[in-house]
Parts: sequence; structure tokens; C-alpha cells
Amino acid sequence: MNEKARLESDIAGLRPWFHNLRINGVQTAPDHFLGDYPSFKWAHFQQVVPEDLQGCSVLDIGCNAGFYSLEMKRRNAGRVVGIDSDPHYLRQAEFAARQTGEDIEFKLMSVYEVEKLKQRFDLVLFMGVLYHLRHPLLALDLLHEHVVGGQMLFQCMQRGEEEVAALSENYDFFNTTIFEQRGFPKVYFVEERYAGDPTNWFIPNKAAVEAMLRSAGFVIRANPEREVYLVEHGSRHPMAEPPPSLC
Repeated sequence: MNEKARLESDIAGLRPWFHNLRINGVQTAPDHFLGDYPSFKWAHFQQVVPEDLQGCSVLDIGCNAGFYSLEMKRRNAGRVVGIDSDPHYLRQAEFAARQTGEDIEFKLMSVYEVEKLKQRFDLVLFMGVLYHLRHPLLALDLLHEHVVGGQMLFQCMQRGEEEVAALSENYDFFNTTIFEQRGFPKVYFVEERYAGDPTNWFIPNKAAVEAMLRSAGFVIRANPEREVYLVEHGSRHPMAEPPPSLC
């Protein structure tokens, strides 16, 4: 068996792949239902990440097979840590890193355990994770409290209207019409499945995504593509309680 055939066999043995990686000329998921994912999305917002990340530490939360972790190393990032709660995805990520010769640390860990990392990172990637969580605001609070030291690249599936209404800080108890206004922050709860996935729990509209980020203490700096935001560490909502320690 030649080298390419061996690589193709190893990649097939790690199926199913959700990230279509290119490993030494072989694609891991060429027939992905979303297309060349996530490369085609990355192409639309990669400009918000510096071309040279030398000396920067990066945390990739919900790293899956490691597409974004690998991209950060290609941009000369220093320490890159990828975490995921699915051991299958971590096996894929470790395989991809070995094949490409990139030094990336992968850890079996949920977002609720990030305090254990004992480090604030220059850049945190939190891509396509929030709507899979039973406790999304807790996750954002924990990221703000423990690991985001500079900026965070964030993506979340959105549904509903894309308008963002200009809202007042407070409304009378008997004002119920505000909740019907287009552009009011709304989060849809999925009791069973959406798109066949039982982990799609909370799906916000655009206004809700932005409100949740601000409430957790993040300042929105850019919205380079629909669903994608570059935010930085700021001040938490004055009424928000600090998240509990889970360690």
C-alpha cells in the first residue's frame, strides 16, 4: 500500500468527519452536506484574525477535528489548545495535527470546565457551540471570567428576523407588545431535534446573540459575516452575578 492509499485508509477509519480537512492532499469529508465546510465560511471572515499571530495564545473551544486550531498554527500562533467533549472528534484532531506536523494540545473537556485551564488566552475561538449547550449564558459567563484575555471569535446559528431593534433599558410591567416587536431579542427552544440533532437546544435571533454577548461582558468589535462576531473582553452587565466555580 502506497503512502496516499494508507492515508486514505486511515482517514476512512476515522469517519464520520464533520470538518472537511485537507491532509497531505486528501480531503476528509469531500461530500459534506454543507459543501467545503468550514473552509468556505472561514474564507469570508478570516481577515479579522491577524495574519501573524506570533507569540499569541489561542484556545479553540469545541474544536471538532481541529480546522480552526490548524489555521491558527498556520498563522504562527504560539500555544494553541483545542478542547472538545467528544473523544471521536479529538481523535480526528490529534490525527490531523500529527499528519501536518503542528504542535497543538488537545484536551477532553467541556466548556463548563474551562477554569481548569488556569490561563487567559489572547484569542478564544467559540465557533458553532453555543446553540448546542443546555446552559448557554453560563458558558459565556465562564469564558469571560476565566479564559478570554483579549478577543474572542464567535459564531452561533441564528434563526428568526435579522433586524436589531433600538430598545430602552426598561419597560413597564404591563407593556406586553414589546415582545412582539421585530428585532426584539428572542431565543427559540428546541425540545427534541432540529436538523436531526438532539443537541440543538437554544437558537437565538441576531438581536439575542448580540444581547447575550453584551450581557456576559463582551464588546462587539466586528460582524464580518452573518452569525460571526469578533468581540473583546469588557465589563459585565452590572446586575450579573459572577459564575459559580465548578472546580
